[in-house]
Amino acid sequence: MTRDKTDIPLAILAGDAAPRTKPSNYPEPFFSRMKGRMKRPLGDLFGLSNFGVNLTTLAPGGESALLHRHSKQDEFIYVVEGNPTLVTDRGEVELSPGMCAGFPAAGLAHQLVNRSNKPAAYLEIGDRSPGDEGSYPNDDIAAALGPDGQWVFTHKDGTPY
Repeated sequence: MTRDKTDIPLAILAGDAAPRTKPSNYPEPFFSRMKGRMKRPLGDLFGLSNFGVNLTTLAPGGESALLHRHSKQDEFIYVVEGNPTLVTDRGEVELSPGMCAGFPAAGLAHQLVNRSNKPAAYLEIGDRSPGDEGSYPNDDIAAALGPDGQWVFTHKDGTPY
């Protein structure tokens, strides 16, 4: 189904974009770990299909995702507000507004956590490479991007959740 181009806005205030209705695609026990995360999909509002853009807010104690890496997808983040901590399998660094980080496919495992007492917000940009897979070094979960663009999650041994 193609979208009517007359309903695509020219510009918006990013904070006015509606948040996703479902806070995470992860199965439990991981789904509930994302309760402190709110994503506002921005790219979809403009009909972008080659890459995604989200304005993501982490409440104090919130996590962006499980520690993960993608097999094919590149990711980039830009901090807008607050002081999230970038956690990687190579170390950690506290970020501040104006700081950014990039994660090439098959590179560092990464996530953001908000260890401060104030909300943190950042833009996340990622491509939508077909056949992408997610690996999670600290958790018994694996992800594969299906042909329909939906993530399918299994245990690392391949059994379904």
